[in-house]
Amino acid sequence: MNRYNTTKIIKNQKGISRKSTTIYPTIPIDLQTDIYIRTTTIERLDKLALQFYNDASWWWVLAMANGLGKGTIIVPSNTKLRIPSNDSALELLTKLNNER
Repeated sequence: MNRYNTTKIIKNQKGISRKSTTIYPTIPIDLQTDIYIRTTTIERLDKLALQFYNDASWWWVLAMANGLGKGTIIVPSNTKLRIPSNDSALELLTKLNNER
């Protein structure tokens, strides 16, 4: 899922279209569905997203849930990561951007 799919397209006064700012949700902890892992080697968020969500473009869900990804998608070894369910992340992103 492309993280910009739920971003609205807006037009300026001249009729030129552009995407509005994408708002990323805070992904709440769900003890029923969240998975926790500890990396044993240096990992990449996109590869972890591919492993857990079957879609490398979901790297931003892992970044948002764990406060990572500011300038890099590299995850150091021995890092505890929360893997939220893809349903809750998609639902929050869609709701947040559609309500603006």
